[in-house]
Amino acid sequence: MPVPLLSEVIAALENLWPAERAESWDAVGTVVGDPGQEVTRVLFAVDPVQEIVDEAVKLGADLLVTHHPLYLRGTTTVAATHFKGRVVHTLIKNDIALHVAHTNADTADPGVSDALAGALDLRVVRPLVPDPADPSGRRGLGRICELDHPLPLREFAEKAAARLPATAQGIRVAGDPEAIVRTVAVSGGSGDSLFDQVRAAGVDAFLTADLRHHPTAEFMAAGTQSPLALLDAAHWATEWPWCELAATQLDEISDRHGWDLRVHVSKTVTDPWTAHAASPLTPAGAPN
Repeated sequence: MPVPLLSEVIAALENLWPAERAESWDAVGTVVGDPGQEVTRVLFAVDPVQEIVDEAVKLGADLLVTHHPLYLRGTTTVAATHFKGRVVHTLIKNDIALHVAHTNADTADPGVSDALAGALDLRVVRPLVPDPADPSGRRGLGRICELDHPLPLREFAEKAAARLPATAQGIRVAGDPEAIVRTVAVSGGSGDSLFDQVRAAGVDAFLTADLRHHPTAEFMAAGTQSPLALLDAAHWATEWPWCELAATQLDEISDRHGWDLRVHVSKTVTDPWTAHAASPLTPAGAPN
């Protein structure tokens, strides 16, 4: 079986997530790597942090593909005195390439939110924010989904906590725990910039990450006439399912080409929060 070159694998990844579909502020594509090097093992992960790079070294990977960029705002140094510089040094010393698919993977078909919906057993109906450049209407940011069987919000939150990778945060909920959830909008990663689109979609709930106090409070206060629940998961947990989806996509490409390529998904939790202590509440729900 032929061993592909990095340039061939990157071409396949760029076909899945074209760099031109990334947001203008984003930093996607190949960060480190020699196009002529052979690739026999690929590791997918959310974050290009030292722990993941060390895992790639131990695995013997030739290519690390991450969702989050290493240098989103640029840099003037890759000195190993900084943690990002150490990442670069470790990658180069071990002949490991780094490729990033970020917002171009968010809006892909299938993309990050499709993987999130799949992890929750949701049926995708359409994008939350369609890509105007896609005539098929399938690409875009976020997804509007349906449950096969309606659930109370409390049970849907418990299902999300059980299905998504375990984190210290778990799932935070805003809304009536007994409200029935039939339709859900999902968006992997930070999602409170999508509140207007979620409200316009007419769904029962919105599951995303990184919900902030003031936008959340204002959103819930504005929905007194048409209540809509919010579910706030850990950022890393909402995007990790994409790693499994992306690995499957590359596996299928490898099979079609007959490549001698092994694809792996990191199960290392890189969510920065490590513990959670729940506040004790009185039976009435008021703080002690």
